[in-house]
Amino acid sequence: MRHFCKQLVFVLIVLFAVQSLSANEPVSNKNEEPEQKEGQKVEKFNPGEFIFDHISDGYSWHILTFRDFELAIPLPVILHSSHSGWHLFMSSKFHHGHSSYLGFEIAKEGSNKGLIVEKLENDTFETPFDISISKNVLALLISMTLLLWIFLSIAKNYKQKPNSAPSGMQSLFEPIILFVRDDIARPSIGEHKYEKYTPYLLTVFFFILFNNLLGLLPIFPGGANLTGNIAITMVLALCSFIITTFSAKKQYWIHMVNTPGVPWWLKLPIPLIPVIEIMGMFIKPFVLMVRLFANMLAGHIIALGFFSLIFIFGAMNVYAGYSISIFSIIFAIFMMMVELLVAFIQAYVFTLLSAIYFGMAMEEEHH
Repeated sequence: MRHFCKQLVFVLIVLFAVQSLSANEPVSNKNEEPEQKEGQKVEKFNPGEFIFDHISDGYSWHILTFRDFELAIPLPVILHSSHSGWHLFMSSKFHHGHSSYLGFEIAKEGSNKGLIVEKLENDTFETPFDISISKNVLALLISMTLLLWIFLSIAKNYKQKPNSAPSGMQSLFEPIILFVRDDIARPSIGEHKYEKYTPYLLTVFFFILFNNLLGLLPIFPGGANLTGNIAITMVLALCSFIITTFSAKKQYWIHMVNTPGVPWWLKLPIPLIPVIEIMGMFIKPFVLMVRLFANMLAGHIIALGFFSLIFIFGAMNVYAGYSISIFSIIFAIFMMMVELLVAFIQAYVFTLLSAIYFGMAMEEEHH
């Protein structure tokens, strides 16, 4: 099993490297001019564009680019224009963003860069109402389907064989489920109240974990940076905030406005401590949101940054590009291992902090 895992990790790293390296090719030699047809502009490697194209959302699922060939999975585009009504078509109509369709095109610059805009008759642009199935939306649907399939199967096994030993996927996920219940929910929330919140904590833990791991896969259905999207982490943090707020007992609010053990002159006439406590109530979900977003985004950027070094040095000299590629791939492998660990840690930290906030909100008065 250990040998199989090593082989699997090695194959994934190679696939990731091939996909990243195929996106752009370094100039062959510093002293050689690249072959250029008359009127054709040679594009230089742009590391910023290369990195953000990989980590950002899009209207198609990019697989690889090799010279002039681009392989991508087209996705449905659903738009509503104030001038022409509803439109439904596939993103392949844009030809990877190089052409327009029915007056719509993907903006290449400005505040709407990367978004679909509509070109009007007076050469102005308008942003339509856009509910397209983007790359992140499809990744979300895939992870939801995977989670439902796995855990409905496990629940079915528990229902059919309640007293038998776990087998298959049940034996794989049962220790993790028990870990979240017994080591996160129960000690953080309390012996008599943890069961109410365990389903939510399990959902959050496995949703973050699955999407973190899928984001590390270099090929479809992996590669989407879902947990590195601040909109996703904001919704998760908002859910924890709403549950905390509506579960809060009277003692929680008393501690908020009249914290015991604090000198009166820090409460009156200027309510310094109450203001800090109320600010902390909103800072907690903000920290949850930013921690998950920043950690997952930074890992992808660093790994892609190592690959970018190959093209940067290769543009100066072909031998420098080959030389730095050895170190870049070694560091990229190291970052992949770190990201694998971070995928589990971030799921654990988000779940643990949410459970702690629930426990703080339901704390009873001590006599």
